[in-house]
Amino acid sequence: VQLQASGGGLVQPGGSLRLSCRASGFTLDEYDIGWFRQAPGKGREGLLCLDNRDGSNHYKDAAEGRFTVSRDNAESTVYLQIKRMKPEDTADYYCGRLRGSCAIYARRIYDFHYWGRGTQVTVSS
Repeated sequence: VQLQASGGGLVQPGGSLRLSCRASGFTLDEYDIGWFRQAPGKGREGLLCLDNRDGSNHYKDAAEGRFTVSRDNAESTVYLQIKRMKPEDTADYYCGRLRGSCAIYARRIYDFHYWGRGTQVTVSS
């Protein structure tokens, strides 16, 4: 099982970015995928996850309003779209395969069975 995030880079404040999470070694639409980030000098912060049953997004407070997750099963890829980006979005972004359903993590810290290398995002003018 492997998950690899990509698509990071330098973005100006107010801009948008789409990150990709390529999954291999398992069937993507059988599992829920979550995203988290880690800013320099800070701990992990859960963002949102994608419910494989209906494609719905379940948000953590940090991601409400500007973050959206979607998937392309044919490409075995999950996408994280971030809009109206802020300097505080600067972090390494990771995707992971959750243990259990996305829906149970509304008030829980994400528990990932697998996660991959992150992709670095910098928001700066």
